Amino acid sequence: MTLPTTLIPTAFSMAAVCSWGTSDFLGGYAARRTNAFLLTALAHLSGLVLMTTVALASHAPFPSRAAIVWALVAGLSGGGALAIFYRALSTGRMGLTAPVAAVLSAAIPTVVGIFSEGLPRTVQIAGFVLAAAGIWLISRPEDHSRPEGIGMAALAGIGFAGYYLCTRQAGADSAFWIAAVTKISSFILTSLMVLLSRSARNIDGSGIVFGVVAGCLDVTGSVLFIRASQTGRLDSAVVLSSLYPAITVLLARFILKEQFTRWKTLGLLAALLAVPMIAL
Repeated sequence: MTLPTTLIPTAFSMAAVCSWGTSDFLGGYAARRTNAFLLTALAHLSGLVLMTTVALASHAPFPSRAAIVWALVAGLSGGGALAIFYRALSTGRMGLTAPVAAVLSAAIPTVVGIFSEGLPRTVQIAGFVLAAAGIWLISRPEDHSRPEGIGMAALAGIGFAGYYLCTRQAGADSAFWIAAVTKISSFILTSLMVLLSRSARNIDGSGIVFGVVAGCLDVTGSVLFIRASQTGRLDSAVVLSSLYPAITVLLARFILKEQFTRWKTLGLLAALLAVPMIAL
């Protein structure tokens, strides 16, 4: 019996969830010990080396000029967003900052779809409302102070949305090469951030290991997302892949023992529930 074709992009997306969620946890944890921009530059470099090696070994055809341009733009957007996101994860609670970035990164492509495909369905509008409520509950300070990392997580979410949209425009060329090309501009951008940063510090052995592993997982998730968007609908690929904070949250809860108040837990659940509703 042949499996339904919708299971193929879904499988790619859910695999991307595991890769990105684990990568964000490792990157956010390591960023607490070293400069986030330096760590991200290392992650992008390792991802570039990995994907270039895989693309050459598999004899994948080199993408067209238009695909390369879109991939470079995607790398600038996603690369800067990842650096900011690692910084957000290191300064705030992983279980609170990750969903904010995920909701925005899923919502923005859906808004773009409104102008190109018409008004969303009722369930999508409900998702927007639920997402807004979830972000408010997550961001709501318990001691009348502003939660750390929320603003940076929101900015990262905008950057991730740009990455989603640009990789979609890259077309149906080799996912390996598209991912590799995105890492070129990502690495250049984050390297400039390191050079311009006055707070850059040396990175120790454990930071290098975390950075390399996080970078390899991140670029693997990128390839899986690209394949999901190539084999299925963009909105479905975006929304399913945006569930990656669930992995980050679970790892933060069980490994770092992060605790949530009742209201923030409710906001977290609302934000995660809003993701599939937004681009259903």
